[in-house]
Amino acid sequence: MNPAPRIVLASASPRRSALLAQLGVPHLVRPAGIDETTLAGESIEQCVRRLARDKAQGVWDALNRDAGAGGLPAGLPAALPVLGADTVVVADGQLLGKPRDRADALRMLGLLSGREHEVLTAVALRTASGLQARWCSSTVRFRTLERAECELYWATGEPVDKAGAYAIQGLGAIFIESLRGSYSGVMGLPLFETSALLAGAGLAVLAGFRQSEQGEGEG
Repeated sequence: MNPAPRIVLASASPRRSALLAQLGVPHLVRPAGIDETTLAGESIEQCVRRLARDKAQGVWDALNRDAGAGGLPAGLPAALPVLGADTVVVADGQLLGKPRDRADALRMLGLLSGREHEVLTAVALRTASGLQARWCSSTVRFRTLERAECELYWATGEPVDKAGAYAIQGLGAIFIESLRGSYSGVMGLPLFETSALLAGAGLAVLAGFRQSEQGEGEG
């Protein structure tokens, strides 16, 4: 029997779900589906923080509003904590989100080639006690890329839904000379910050492992 979910992940990203599973945190996936456009006068850092909060709050509101109409599976409390996250790549002060098309992806990879860029990731947790958030910044250096290999990389399909048009945990790793910061943050869910938020809400990761082991030994 699968363990009961401890939180809801407000993201359709399989990478974030896999990172939560790495922590041993059973969860449900409920994508937020919010508008991720930067607001007028908003800095990139402010945008990332706001989007993580909005995703967590939006799914929390939807689940509690729909609790009696299929918002959550039967037997689960309506007030399950909701985790939201947002990640952006920044180069030359430009926010690089998911590429619109092949040309946009090749433009992004060309901009990242042979230089450093910043990856900002914010994570927010909405509980019955309120909304808490943390964020991290990482610096990634790419080696110089040839146009032909960027075209081949696009053809793999990997860059399509990735901020900055690359995935550090996939083939995109061959482009990365160095990383200062959080590997999991570049992937999309910084585990240090996430575990701290969970612990603050009484959902300590290691305690969850202990409870899981005790459950498996019963009976």
